[in-house]
Amino acid sequence: MNPRVGVGVFVINHKGQIVLGQRKSSHGAGTWALPGGHLEFNESFESCAAREVLEETGLKVCDIHFLTATNDVMEDEGKHYVTVFMGCSVVGEDAQPEVLEPHKCEEWKWVTWEDVASYHSNPASNHRLFIPLVNLLEQRPGFHPVRRG
Repeated sequence: MNPRVGVGVFVINHKGQIVLGQRKSSHGAGTWALPGGHLEFNESFESCAAREVLEETGLKVCDIHFLTATNDVMEDEGKHYVTVFMGCSVVGEDAQPEVLEPHKCEEWKWVTWEDVASYHSNPASNHRLFIPLVNLLEQRPGFHPVRRG
C-alpha cells in the first residue's frame, strides 16, 4: 500500500493556544490530535487546512502556512502517512471550536504547545497523542508551532 498524505492543522488563537481534539471511531481512537484530514486530489495544503478546520470545528482561519512534515508508519493499523503540518490563525478573538463531526471527535479544547509536549513526556497522562503528533515531537526536536522561523 502506498503512503497517503494527511494534513494536521495548528489553529492558533490570540493567546498562542492551539486546538486539540480527542479522536473516536477511526484509527487513533481515544488519542488527541489536531484538526485535519486527507489531502484531496488537486487540493493545495492551504485549502485542505482551511476546509478541514471549518468542517471539523466551525472555525474560520487565516494566515495559513506550511510548518513541517513527518513520516508516520502505523504498523498496527497497516497505514503509512506523510503528515503535512500547517499553521494558521483563528478568525475572531473569542472563537470557540465546536464538535461538528461527533462520530469522529469527542471534544475540542484550547491547549498550549507545552501542554502537548507534557502529554507526550508523561506516560501516566490521560492525553495519549495521535501518532503524527508523537512523531512530530520525536522527529522534529525543538519544533514549536507558534514561533516561526
